[in-house]
Parts: sequence; C-alpha cells; structure tokens
Amino acid sequence: MGVERTELFGADGDAYKCGLSEELRRAARTELREDDGSRAHALQQMRDWIAKHPHIRKCRTDSLFLLRFLRTKKFSVPMAQEMLERYLAIRQLYPQWFRGLDVMDPKISDILDAGYLIPLPERDDFGRKVLFSCAGRFDPYKFSSADMARTHGLVVEAIMDDEQNQVCGYSYVNDEAGMTAGHVSLWSLADIRKMIRCLQDSTPMRHKATHFLNVPSMANRLFEFFTMLLNDKLRNRIMLHTSVADLHEHINPKILPKEYGGTIPMADMIADFKKELLAKREMIKALDDMEIELHAKARYVSDMQEDLAGLSGSFRKLEVD
Repeated sequence: MGVERTELFGADGDAYKCGLSEELRRAARTELREDDGSRAHALQQMRDWIAKHPHIRKCRTDSLFLLRFLRTKKFSVPMAQEMLERYLAIRQLYPQWFRGLDVMDPKISDILDAGYLIPLPERDDFGRKVLFSCAGRFDPYKFSSADMARTHGLVVEAIMDDEQNQVCGYSYVNDEAGMTAGHVSLWSLADIRKMIRCLQDSTPMRHKATHFLNVPSMANRLFEFFTMLLNDKLRNRIMLHTSVADLHEHINPKILPKEYGGTIPMADMIADFKKELLAKREMIKALDDMEIELHAKARYVSDMQEDLAGLSGSFRKLEVD
C-alpha cells in the first residue's frame, strides 16, 4: 500500500484542524449542533465503531471523510453510522455505478468534456456548491446509464471532503433541453428507484435545492415518477423553470456558465475542474479499497434490495402518446 493509501485509511487520530470560517462555525453550531467538543467526541465514536464493526474490513477514518456523514446527519452518531454502512454497501452492491471512478477513463472523460456535468466554480448566494448538468450534452446512444452514474459519482467524490460543502450543502441546476427518447429510455424503472434510494439514504450530501430548466412535455410522466420516489423534504425543494430568465430569479446569474448568463465559458470551467480531478485521482481510485461484508440479513443490505416487483421495463412506458 502506497503512501497516499496509507494516509487515506490513516491512523485513528489525524491532525484535523477545522477549516471553517467563523461564520460557518456559527452556522454549524446552529444547524448541525457542531462545536469543537461535539465534533471531537463524535469522530472518536465513529472511529471506535469502525474498528469494532464485525463486517467493515477497510474504511477511511480521517476526519474529513467521517465528517461527511456526521454533518449530513446533524451529528446524530447512530444515523451517521447507518449511512456509512449503506455508503460502503452500495459501492459493492452496484459497482457499475460507484466503483472505477477515474477521470482518465475515456468514457467519463468524454462525458465531462462534452459539458454534461460540472460543479460551478463559484457558490450560490447561500454558500452552496452548485452542480450544473445539461441533458442535451449527454449522448444516450454512445454512453450507458452506468457511464452517467460513474460520472456523477466521480464528480461528487471530488467535492464531498470540502468542509463548506458539508456545512452549507449542495444545490443543483439541471437543464433538460435536448432530452430525447434515448434519454427517457436509458434507465429502467427499477434502476432509477435504486439510484434514488442510494442518493437519499446512502450518499452523505445535504441536498438543499434542485432547479429544473426546460423540461420537455414528453418527459412530464418521467418527471412525475421521479418526484414520486423522493421523500417529502427533497420533493419540496424542487423548482421548475421555463426559461433562463426565470432561473436567474433564483440563481445569481454571475455564477452560471457564460452560455447561461454568467462570465466564465463552460469550456474553461470544465478544463479547470478536470485539473482538480487529476490532482485527486489516486485518492478517489483508492476508495475502491474500502470493503464491507455483504450479509444478506444485514439491514444495510436488505434496505437497499427491497422487493422491486412491478417496476420492470423502462421510462419509455411512461411517455405520453
């Protein structure tokens, strides 16, 4: 195991120094019940639990990784532990979606270059990291749903250790212009349900707002099905926009790509982010070394594999005639 991996799965106590500004520290206290004492105590509880866990074989124990889960669950240690179990489990239950996340993978690299998904370099007015996606820039006839999922997985793994992201959360802007029948039929009904369960229950991210732009009428039924699967909290944080001007009323246009009213061309954003991905390449690849035993009766397995009967087929069946 190389130096980078030894540090990744490092010793019980890393040299953590809080990277939050005083303003963000106050927000963390108010919203997440976090202070220096609660943080240190919760981190030690998480490390002790991982060390004694009968099924976890290898897992990161550095503070930034564990704080992903503690902050998402507002420092409820039992809930953070459950989410960490599910996070480790889904990486092995669905390796086609969550493993092999490599910016040098030709398919992932091409999808990023096309501008399908990019974290915007500037934050929104609430200090959140904004993930911007463009459906029309993803070729559903060249790439698979697994390619799409791994691209998303790579992007979020690159930004989840950022402490401001952990405290302030994430917002999403999804431009659905250019969506075709190929996009609609890309995912099976069962797989989309599994993926939403992974995003809601197993991914340590605070999802604060989701904006959809230019949703075509052909996708209305698809969108209804998607929102039906979300929990009430996430469903209530969705906003639909019929124009870029409408979007600008909710997202500061200066942070958007130049093509959407901002100042920085999307191509420049992509080039800068790919440099970041290259710098983090070994760290992200090393995540595949983590391991939890998949016991069929374990809750972290059964919760993710509940009966999906009646959900065969694809979204094409939901299209409006």
